[in-house]
Amino acid sequence: MPHLGHGKVCHLAIPASDAETSARFYERVFGWRMRRQGGVITFDDGVDEVSGHFVPAPPGSGGILVFVWVDDLDDAIERVTAAGGSIEAAPGVDPGELTAHFRDPAGNLLGLYEEPRQGA
Repeated sequence: MPHLGHGKVCHLAIPASDAETSARFYERVFGWRMRRQGGVITFDDGVDEVSGHFVPAPPGSGGILVFVWVDDLDDAIERVTAAGGSIEAAPGVDPGELTAHFRDPAGNLLGLYEEPRQGA
């Protein structure tokens, strides 16, 4: 069971021109466990601490989007902007998930993730 908490790196969105090829690569090299459902391939790292999915993208089109776990998405958005960052994609950018994308003061793009509350 992963150690969950505010500030933990929790999810990676990895660009892939061919998700199956990328999935086989990460399975073979690092032992990541893949899940295939509805045309989407998601994974868990080798120690069950970080999950992720493959994002359709042409080769060399961009980097990995790292998501940081937060206790409260709205509060984290306020903290990002108060600390000099900017919100690049508001909540709702990832359908079915409580996420937002932001840039830090150096221009790095990252994501925020809040675990949905049970019964919500």
